[in-house]
Amino acid sequence: MKVSPFQSIILALVSLSLPACNMHKEEQHEEAHKITATTPQLKAVTLTQEYVCQIHSQRHIQVRALEMGYLEAIPVKEGQLVNAGDLLFKVVPILYEKKADAEKAEAELAQLEYNYTKKLHEEKVVSQNEVALLQAKLSRAQAKAQLAIAELNFATVKAPFEGIVDRLQHQQGSLVKEGEILTTLSDNSVMWVYFNVPEARYLEYMANLKRHKENLKIELKLANGNTFQQTGKIGAIEADFNNETGNIPFRADFANPERLLRHGQTGMVLISRVQNNAIVIPQRATFEVLQKRYVYVVDDGDVAHQREIEVQNELEDLFIIKKGLGVNDKIVLEGIRQVRDGDKVEYENRQAGRVAAELKYHAE
Repeated sequence: MKVSPFQSIILALVSLSLPACNMHKEEQHEEAHKITATTPQLKAVTLTQEYVCQIHSQRHIQVRALEMGYLEAIPVKEGQLVNAGDLLFKVVPILYEKKADAEKAEAELAQLEYNYTKKLHEEKVVSQNEVALLQAKLSRAQAKAQLAIAELNFATVKAPFEGIVDRLQHQQGSLVKEGEILTTLSDNSVMWVYFNVPEARYLEYMANLKRHKENLKIELKLANGNTFQQTGKIGAIEADFNNETGNIPFRADFANPERLLRHGQTGMVLISRVQNNAIVIPQRATFEVLQKRYVYVVDDGDVAHQREIEVQNELEDLFIIKKGLGVNDKIVLEGIRQVRDGDKVEYENRQAGRVAAELKYHAE
């Protein structure tokens, strides 16, 4: 029987498609045997929350001139660590010294007048009113003398606490006005680290504080990615939420013995806690439908059933389950797309410990 050229082409195409169909069936058959099941794992996990933060000195003040005058001496340098009571600035004190001397002399004269008048009163020479008048005069003179001494003391500016001197705003010989800023002083022995916490996490923190206070760990990640060697503690939580952002400011306190941290730095606060007996599953064992998360649970008859779960926390490659699964449930780990609700499945069982080790290996 003679075959036309057109029929030859059709036969060739059919012969090529048959192996392809057989290959496709073989691939589907192979894929059908790639379903893997496992069980949730019960383990202790570390939950970490990160917050952008601002780092402040526990005491950071502006050092100002208390009186107008010329700067006579500046015995400190920028960046110097000074002790409480150390001299920072000295203003020319000549006018203050003379004024103090004059007021002290007036007070001494008033004292002599009062003593003499009091003696005359005892001798019945002058009245009690005379004594009272000179006593008032003496009190006023003494007050003016004390004020002059205080003004003289204002000519020297001393450090109120141990701290680091910032940039000097004026040099020796400069004329400064009363109240003018000379420098700033930072007490960096303890740093106050401020960060904002959303309302939901604030409530979670307060709940965990009561139940797991000893498991909370506060750390500080610096701008270079390194973790600060000192751990901190929550020093304060402000009274009010910000209605615009829904956040509340927290303050963590960090000891800074080597003065590595400085006022104005930024970083990340890490709040970690250990949750014992957490039920965890690999993230790839789940799927999402309409913003709800599900797994396939395999029953004793090897039938897969779709079950909704509630995730408590999300780690890098794990979900911590809040509701929906127990440690004895068997879930589909691989081959989820091949499974439908109610299907009887053939699967390879994989131990939860082995799955966890594989996840750790891939993470490393």
